[in-house]
Amino acid sequence: MEEISFKILVADPSHKIYSEVITDEMANSAKARGTGIAKRSPAYIETKMDEGKAIIALTSDGVWAGFCYIEAWGHGKYVANSGLIVSPEFRKYGLARKIKQEIFKLSRLKYPDSKIFGLTTGAAVMKINSELGYIPVSYSDLTDDNEFWKGCQSCINYEILMAKNRQNCLCTALLYDPHAKKNQMAELALRQDFKKKIKLFDRWVRLKKYVMLKLNKTKNAATSIFL
Repeated sequence: MEEISFKILVADPSHKIYSEVITDEMANSAKARGTGIAKRSPAYIETKMDEGKAIIALTSDGVWAGFCYIEAWGHGKYVANSGLIVSPEFRKYGLARKIKQEIFKLSRLKYPDSKIFGLTTGAAVMKINSELGYIPVSYSDLTDDNEFWKGCQSCINYEILMAKNRQNCLCTALLYDPHAKKNQMAELALRQDFKKKIKLFDRWVRLKKYVMLKLNKTKNAATSIFL
């Protein structure tokens, strides 16, 4: 594989020229995975660049390669690293891990006392987050800020989330608490074994998806009888 040099930077207003390609690739990636993400406009991405709350990756020739941004919820008590995306042509270079590491550092710098959380169905993201100190937790350990959960409305699995009263869905909840002691984190974690056995996590996600989607179809079929 050809060696490519990347510049991984805190995004600023000069990077707004990439906002449309970033949002287009976010949408394309979600469609290809068959999962939904909170839809973001180029204007929203540009706001994150203005605020210095995003990481962008470029090749030495200035070609866009990857992106991720920070969102704060619950008056800054919780922070999420959102919209991690890598251009398809650069997905074999370990770039997602490098971007995630940099956005994590930026989050800790800007919000040193905040809990950092995320939702994912991807084993690769799970592995990266585990290396950074995230642990799998229940949904109740995440922010209760309604603005965050509104972002799930564009996800194809939103009906499942609401049917579970926002306590479960296909995604796995992950949390990094800067103030929690090691033993407290261990008690909080739902599945510590996922840290070392990412393939186990992948199998578990596939099983979870099968069960939840099957239950949802059964519910819809039962409802249709009375329509």
